[in-house]
Amino acid sequence: MKITGIGLLFFTTFILVLLTIFAALDFPFGFLFYLMCFGQLFLLITVYKILTDKYSTEKTFDDLYEDYSPNSED
Repeated sequence: MKITGIGLLFFTTFILVLLTIFAALDFPFGFLFYLMCFGQLFLLITVYKILTDKYSTEKTFDDLYEDYSPNSED
C-alpha cells in the first residue's frame, strides 16, 4: 500500500489533535510526552514526503486560476 503525502498529513493532524484533547483531559504526562514526540516525528516525515514527492505540472503562474480569467468581465 502506497502512503501518500495527504494521508500522512491527515494522520499527523489526527495525532496532534488527539494530543490536545488528551492534555485537556489530564492524561498522565508520560503518555502525553510520547504522543507529542510521535506526532512531531510524523510531522517531519510528512514534510519530507511532501517536499520530495515526484509531482510535476505544466501549469505556470501565467495560467493563474483555471476557474477565473482576469480578462473576463462579469
